[in-house]
Amino acid sequence: MPIRILAIGKRHESWVSEGIARYEKRLKKPFLCDWVFLPHSARESVAARQEESERLLLRLTDDEYVILLDERGKMLDSPGLTRLLLTPLESSINVTVIIGGAYGVSDSIQQRANAVWSLSALVFPHQLVRLILIEQLYRAQEIAAGNPYHHV
Repeated sequence: MPIRILAIGKRHESWVSEGIARYEKRLKKPFLCDWVFLPHSARESVAARQEESERLLLRLTDDEYVILLDERGKMLDSPGLTRLLLTPLESSINVTVIIGGAYGVSDSIQQRANAVWSLSALVFPHQLVRLILIEQLYRAQEIAAGNPYHHV
């Protein structure tokens, strides 16, 4: 089963699609990815966060490992991310990564997440987050395989 990425928002913009395609071509099991896009809420602030989070929750099952991308999450280095991913993948547990909307996600998503990961103390636009995420998944694959892509 591929790593599923649930993202609030529209499909990739062209400049992002090209970069994502570059890394997706290099991915192999168990690091293959499946993107699922859920529409933005027409509401704002708390109402948007709640509506989008409800849509996300409907897509989750009890038996999958959920990683939430959130600026308040734990910062990981690339080997740490590799370890985080390999734990469920080596146990044949499905992994889902969530990229929430502009207003974040509700507490129910935070509580459902098995891990909350911050890419940086900086805040990035969602399109850029997608590109960073796919590159890091490729890097994790290469670290796990012992390949020289990641230099320490």
